[in-house]
This record gives sequence, C-alpha cells and structure tokens, in this order.
Amino acid sequence: MAVGWFYLASLALSFLGSMCILFTIYWMSRWHGGFAWDGSILTFNCHPVLMVAGMVVFYSAASLVYRLPQSWVGPKWPWKIAHASLQLMAFILTVLGLVAVFKYHNQAQIANLYSLHSWLGITTVFLFACQWFLGFAVFLLPWASVRLRSLLKPVHVFFGTSILSLTIASVISGVNEKLFFSLKNVTNPYSSLPGEALFANSTGMLVVVFGLLVLYILQTSSWKRPEVGITTERQPLLNGVE
Repeated sequence: MAVGWFYLASLALSFLGSMCILFTIYWMSRWHGGFAWDGSILTFNCHPVLMVAGMVVFYSAASLVYRLPQSWVGPKWPWKIAHASLQLMAFILTVLGLVAVFKYHNQAQIANLYSLHSWLGITTVFLFACQWFLGFAVFLLPWASVRLRSLLKPVHVFFGTSILSLTIASVISGVNEKLFFSLKNVTNPYSSLPGEALFANSTGMLVVVFGLLVLYILQTSSWKRPEVGITTERQPLLNGVE
C-alpha cells in the first residue's frame, strides 16, 4: 500500500508540474504576445517560464530523486549523478531566466532589483547556487570524509526545503507584481478580476499546490531513503522494489 501511495503522489506531481509550466507559457502567450530574445518585453516573457521550469519543477524533481524506492538498493552513485544533473539543469534555466529579465530591464532603462519580489528571488537563486556547489564539492566528489558529510547533510537538507519554500514565495510575489503592472487600465483593473487575473491567480495557486505536495513527500518519513540498519517504517517500500 505504501509504495502505491508514493507512486500515486509522484504521478500527481508530474501532472501538476507539467501544468505549472504549460499554464505559465499560455499566460505569457495569450495575454503578453509570446516570446523573443531581443531585449524587448517579449524577452521578459521568458523570465516567468524559465523560473517556473527551473526553480519549481526541475528543482523539485532533483529533490525527490532519493525518494524513489529504486534508489534505496544498489549503488548510490548513479542517483547522486541524477540528483546533481537535475539540479544543474534547474540552475541553467534559472540563470537564463535572470538574463531575460536583466536584458529587458537594461534595454528599457528600468531599474533592477528594487522590488520585494526581486530581492526575494535573487536571494533564493544565491542560496540555490551555494547549495549546488556545496553539494557538488562535498557529496558528489570523493574527497570529503564520512564525518564531514554527516555534519553537513542536515544543513544541506534544511536549505533544500527552505529554497523550495522561498521559490514558491518568489513565484507568488512575481505573479502578483506582473498583474499589478499589466492591469492598470481603469476600465479593466486587477480588482475586477478580468480573464488574465483569474488565469494568473490560478497558475499561482497551482504552483502552491505543487510545492506543498513536494514538501509533503520530502517530509514523509516512510518515503525517505532508509539509513543503514533502520528499515522498520520503510520496509514496505523496500519490499515493493525487490
């Protein structure tokens, strides 16, 4: 039963993650003219899509690699590579997302990093960069001692979930900020909930639901990779992959 619930949650997560990206693409295409990479407002439209894909979906996928029951048996090295590779992909998409917004702001002569959303977002990306390089240096490369890894693992796990929480907050503030900037028309204000506002608010709520489900899976003890010699609560999942 435990393994069945895990895969059901994973299936729901895959669907929600895909919807988060597709909804963001549709929002930028339907109401803001699509995408380009020429420094225009269409370049900015790449920013929310790349950030949702990178910091929300790919980052979450990387976080959940060690929750797969298949990763609990056999060598751990391939799963470390998968975890680091998904994190790297998330980081690349995130950097491209930042390039998009800075490129547009600089060409349009708009100030950078003045809003709460931008402060929260850049802090999240900075922590993510530190997290990735720490993980690569300590947990992927073979030089670190077992004691050092044991000391840093709780820190690595704490910042992993904290970064995801900050990402969700950044997305919500970004959606809100974009709508405030876009829906300034007196005849069709944000407060009247026009079609774009309803759709964008729904997209934001979709990201929240996705993030909460990821955090739930990460916090469920029976779905964590068991430590050596401790399999009492997790044995049902292990039995499911034998």
